[in-house]
Amino acid sequence: MEKTFKFTPEEFRTSVKIIQYLRTAIGSSLENHDEQKVRKYIHQAIVAGHVHRDVFGLNPILTSLQTAQIAVDEIGLHRDGVIATLLYGSVANDDDHEEIDQLFGENVARIVMGLAKIQKLYEKNPVIESENFRNLLLSFAEDMRVILIMIADRVNIMRQIRDVEQEEARHEVSEEASYLYAPLAHKLGLYGLKSELEDLSLKYLEHDAYYMIKEDLNATKKSRDAYIQQFIAPIQEKLTEAGLKFHMKGRTKSIHSIWQKMKKQKCGFKGIYDLFAIRIIIDSPYNLEKQLCWQAYSIVTDMYQPNPKRLRDWLSVPKSNGYESLHITVLGPESKWVEVQIRTERMDDIAEHGLAAHWRYKGIKSGGQMDEWLANIRAALEAGDNMEVMDNFKMTLAPEEMFVFTPKGDLFKFPAGATVLDFAYRIHSKIGNTCVGGRVNGKVVPMRQELHSGDSVEILTQSNQTPKHAWLSIVTTAKARAKIRLALKETQVKDGLYAKELLERRFKNKKIEIEESIMGHLVKKMGFKEVSDFYKQVSDGKLDPNDIIDKYVEIRNYQENHAKEHEARSAEEFEYEGPVEDLSSQSDDVLTIDQNLKGIDYHLASCCHPIYGDKIFGFVTAGGGIKIHRTDCPNAPEMRRRFGYRIVRARWSGKGTSQYSTTLKVIGNDDIGIISNITSIISKEEKILMRSINIDSHDGLFSGNLVVQLEDTTRLQALIKKLKMVKGVKQVQRI
Repeated sequence: MEKTFKFTPEEFRTSVKIIQYLRTAIGSSLENHDEQKVRKYIHQAIVAGHVHRDVFGLNPILTSLQTAQIAVDEIGLHRDGVIATLLYGSVANDDDHEEIDQLFGENVARIVMGLAKIQKLYEKNPVIESENFRNLLLSFAEDMRVILIMIADRVNIMRQIRDVEQEEARHEVSEEASYLYAPLAHKLGLYGLKSELEDLSLKYLEHDAYYMIKEDLNATKKSRDAYIQQFIAPIQEKLTEAGLKFHMKGRTKSIHSIWQKMKKQKCGFKGIYDLFAIRIIIDSPYNLEKQLCWQAYSIVTDMYQPNPKRLRDWLSVPKSNGYESLHITVLGPESKWVEVQIRTERMDDIAEHGLAAHWRYKGIKSGGQMDEWLANIRAALEAGDNMEVMDNFKMTLAPEEMFVFTPKGDLFKFPAGATVLDFAYRIHSKIGNTCVGGRVNGKVVPMRQELHSGDSVEILTQSNQTPKHAWLSIVTTAKARAKIRLALKETQVKDGLYAKELLERRFKNKKIEIEESIMGHLVKKMGFKEVSDFYKQVSDGKLDPNDIIDKYVEIRNYQENHAKEHEARSAEEFEYEGPVEDLSSQSDDVLTIDQNLKGIDYHLASCCHPIYGDKIFGFVTAGGGIKIHRTDCPNAPEMRRRFGYRIVRARWSGKGTSQYSTTLKVIGNDDIGIISNITSIISKEEKILMRSINIDSHDGLFSGNLVVQLEDTTRLQALIKKLKMVKGVKQVQRI
């Protein structure tokens, strides 16, 4: 690395010429002693050893001058933009901001520091082939002249590196031009610079394809020019007769555009028919532009057959970047399709120079956010470098979004206010679940640290970390919130299983058998509405298993002592007197037989007592009536074997609001208290009536037959389930 930077004689001569040009081009916007201050600042930077040739060996000061010339010619920048371009290559560090502010003003300092900030983004090795990085640049540059200077600088570098030996560096610069700077130039309507960037990128990245197309274009130039002249001659004559002031020119597609079409259509050069377009450029006052363009359209389409599917009307609704034109495709001589673009001088200037042309014209209507932004740029450039105007000159296409780097240079988009924990869950659920904090731009921060555009974030994790409920208030993205909730749910299940196993082990050690009914009573008595909350406290160590066992034993002993009061009495002593009214005749259900007949005289078989909801069949009796049996009736197999011809299909209809009688057999410990509990449960059930109960006891057990009346099998199953939960009941089944 050279200690003292020096110019070659050729570099010096070129620099002097550009300085003279810039002095003439923007001299009116320069302030007193600006040129002397710039010279002094750059000289001091050279002496201090801050100026060095780049990776290609290019002179950074000459490069800055060339970039400034492009920015003036193609974009229309003034004093602040040019000075910032010239100073940027000489800036040593962020401390120069104050000095530049004092020497040249806040605007210049802001542009220079913006260029420096974006340069630091490149040091994070970003993945430039992404829309996110383009959006990051647009949102990161507070002053949009930063982006404009970057585009001009990349165009200049691409022009200078044709013969350099550093293939790898040239390849990288060309890829950036293709993926990043050409799309940015296109967004801003800088079509000339965009095409140049694309063509040069193709030239350096796909050398053979570039020169193949270039040679083919040169070989066909003569015939192409002859055809263009043949096509436009009659149009010129008609337009002149109509009194229009205009000029026409043929525009050959860019090499990059032709190559893209060849790849898309999978054909060779000869397969591309629309190699050129004809432009009709009308000299028109602003208020007559549309009228005269449509008049020219009418003349062209009267002469040549148009393709209505290829009409593009950007007169009525201009493109979002301000482009205005009328495109038609017509069938010309030799049956060749030719694209014709009709526009005015003003529209052509904007189409050629994009952003630079917008500020030259008054009263242009704009629609959409990008148009509004372009209108702001036009006003800013028109006002020269007025600071008040430039204060409002911000790129705010998506202020609610920001872009953050991973350590590898990948970019993630987040809403404003997102935290380190949001970032962790964006990478992976496992990373989020074990996150303990992060390292933002090399500095360790907590997980609730808010992120900003351009931050480089690394997540710190610990294997013993688990998600907490409080994390839900830290994150801002729905995706992170959903992942935390899922992790909490999974943790709760694991904690519950762990706590349950722990308690079972402790109970087993003390030789105590766990009964679910007593445990449920214990959980409620301890103030827990949910069993999961109880087990969570056990797993967290907030509840001592020994205390739980003591409380469990206390409840169990109380229930057993309470039950001993009834030990002397057998279940056989239980007496029950049911209601006397007969509900068997009350029925609003209709039995449908063979799916057609309704209201048939039928009886429910006493051998299986079918109720609404049972699968059933009908059996024709000798007297002509029908008895309804359950399909699982004990007598069903014999009836089917011997009297299959008397069996008919049957099904229930209605809503099951009638009462049906059925018998339950209950077996349990011989205790009158158990029978009392059973009858108590039945009596509390809505629309269930106990008709009778018969009790028999033997060897410490009782066996009872309960006849109940209810509506359907759903209520029956629910009743059986409740009876099985009564302490001391061993078995409940329907007979």
